Amino acid sequence: MPYTQFLADETATIQFGRQCATLFRAPAIVYLNGNLGAGKTTFTRGLLRGMGHTGTVKSPTYAIVESYTLPEITINHFDLYRFSTTEEWEDAGLDDLTPNSLCLIEWAQQGSDYVPAPDYIIEFTHQDNGRQCTIHAQTPNAQKELAQWQTTYSTAAN
Repeated sequence: MPYTQFLADETATIQFGRQCATLFRAPAIVYLNGNLGAGKTTFTRGLLRGMGHTGTVKSPTYAIVESYTLPEITINHFDLYRFSTTEEWEDAGLDDLTPNSLCLIEWAQQGSDYVPAPDYIIEFTHQDNGRQCTIHAQTPNAQKELAQWQTTYSTAAN
């Protein structure tokens, strides 16, 4: 069952990312879906903060990938928006970055079948003056993790 939350502003998006830091375990593939400016990189900034990263978090739009090595986990944040062919995933050697890491992938559809299948899909849609965020678990293990996280998260929020 998906989890949905309204995020009123940038602060709420960062906070939600921090809360999701307890959800994801490597190795995992997470697609971040949404239009330009929907909050994908802002969410990633919060997630990284929740996992202990204190440095700069920038959009990987031009670099294609930004990697963050933390004591417990490596996080690779991909942005495939500028891909002109699906083969660019393979040509750039991005498969080498996916094993044993948490991979957050924006614009995954630009890589077509070359991009690994997701464990989670997080959708960001503009709503009113904020955004709606929905997490979909795509694998049995992710479904179990999301259900456990929802229980823990809803208990902690009350």
